Amino acid sequence: MSVLPASALSLARGAEILRGGGLVAFPTETVYGLGGDATQGQAVARIFEAKGRPSFNPLIVHVAEVSWVAGLAETDARFAKLAEKFWPGPLTCVLKRRADCPASELVSAGLDSIAIRMPDHPVAHELLRASGRPLAAPSANASGTVSPTRAEHVAQSLGDKVDLIIDGGACRVGLESTVIDLTQDQAVILRPGVITAEEIAAVIGPLGSAEANPTTFKSPGQLASHYAPGLPLRLNAAIAKAGEAYLGFGPTADASLNLSAKADLREAAANLFAMMRALDDATRYQGIAVAPIPATGIGTAINDRLERAAAPRS
Repeated sequence: MSVLPASALSLARGAEILRGGGLVAFPTETVYGLGGDATQGQAVARIFEAKGRPSFNPLIVHVAEVSWVAGLAETDARFAKLAEKFWPGPLTCVLKRRADCPASELVSAGLDSIAIRMPDHPVAHELLRASGRPLAAPSANASGTVSPTRAEHVAQSLGDKVDLIIDGGACRVGLESTVIDLTQDQAVILRPGVITAEEIAAVIGPLGSAEANPTTFKSPGQLASHYAPGLPLRLNAAIAKAGEAYLGFGPTADASLNLSAKADLREAAANLFAMMRALDDATRYQGIAVAPIPATGIGTAINDRLERAAAPRS
């Protein structure tokens, strides 16, 4: 494993590794992704192996241009409207795979759908263009653990399982993309994110309701237990108990770390995973208590990640 700062040289090296079937971790606006050529089955299999990811959990395919999607999936007017409004950006669209889709079946976990997004980050964009391939790129961390928002998080979690880490600094958004299922007559949010259901509905009309406990996963982020630190997490805590770290929100003097002292949900989203990692220290704490987060707007996505992080672990 090597870690290189983002540059023309590291991007060229990354593209070469990807075309050769290797794995490259790179920054996006959401979290760091573990990229592999989506058209090479062995490269996609390496992603699952490196993460220890269940094979029934699909991967998101990243593209550099909207025009790339036509070669991978069947699109409709709803997709066109959403792409025009939100791409590049933290929105993943689940679409029906083309019969001749060149992406490995592994990215779809055997389903007839494929999840696609266009990241809004110059390093990700240039790496995609340099490789000339759609890239399967889940978060660059061991499956089920706290997502990485800095290059050092990737190195700590995956080590030599990745061929190259391109360091582009801290991720701007800090939460994974919103995922919307467009394979049905009525679109459904599969994973909340910083692009809210209200914003999406304003573009394509009313949305349907997602199945509470799906047995077939069309996108990442649907597992009951996910994004989990090593220490137990206690939610909606007014104060910390003895031995707990306190992850605060809003003005408070008692927080070990504060997601946003000014109660800004976007700032909280950007800080969430990095602060969870920082407090996940069994030499100092026995658990992590988290302040209540308003369940409105982006708060819905933050609470989704926290609830899955606190869920019982199988």
